[in-house]
Amino acid sequence: MTDMSEKADKRAEDGKRLFTPAGKPKRRPEAIADLMKDFIRSQKLAPGDRLPQERELIDRFKAAKGTVREAMKALETQGLIFTRSGPGGGAFVAAPSAQHAMELLSTHFFFSPPTLSDIYAIRKALEPEVAALLAGHVSAEQLALLERTIRIYDHPPVDREEQYRQRVAELDFHSLLAQFSPNPLLGFLCGLMHNLLRELPLARQIYADPSPGSREEGLSYQYRLMAALKDGRADDARAIAADHMAFAEAYMLQCAERLRSERLSETSAKRKF
Repeated sequence: MTDMSEKADKRAEDGKRLFTPAGKPKRRPEAIADLMKDFIRSQKLAPGDRLPQERELIDRFKAAKGTVREAMKALETQGLIFTRSGPGGGAFVAAPSAQHAMELLSTHFFFSPPTLSDIYAIRKALEPEVAALLAGHVSAEQLALLERTIRIYDHPPVDREEQYRQRVAELDFHSLLAQFSPNPLLGFLCGLMHNLLRELPLARQIYADPSPGSREEGLSYQYRLMAALKDGRADDARAIAADHMAFAEAYMLQCAERLRSERLSETSAKRKF
């Protein structure tokens, strides 16, 4: 009786997983994917560990072959598993990377991208806190990596291609700080903002614009921030990062307005002809 009761409880629990918290039914493959995640956790499987064979998964989850394969594909898209063919092949647990997760989240904004102001509202709120947390806790290796990144743009560009690389490297500096954050969620959110900026058509247009940029002033902020991080001055690091984000937002919005005005002028000129 005990075994039958436990099986009934398990079926009931599995049935709950077929619904979202709001009560909206989940597609069967999505529900099976959730159960597979529970299985990975309960079995304490680690990246590199092999998952059971397909036949065993079909029996375990009482699902059709096509449903299990669709669930596996969903987990592979999420970066939680990977497959390998040939001798010794199969499905294996993977370690999802932050970059992969950011790319998946970025697709949410593909048709309705955030504005520059949207992105900088988050950057201004979060990046000063990252700087404050890191003050006095940045290793020599991390400082060296930040300095190598700065060297990419500590000199005037020779052409537009180098200028674009320099502008992206300036953003990479902040992405490194986000990666170093002792609060992984805070760092991830900052990194997501950087990823959105890299993909935002308007931001890419600004980075590629040949007009004089804000490189020198940006460098000044970053050198002062590096000094505050080395010295463990958390309040100074927070204030410098906040000023830098406010400056960067103003610069980006100014460039966006100038580009918009130029487009309007070009359109007006074309209409005259």
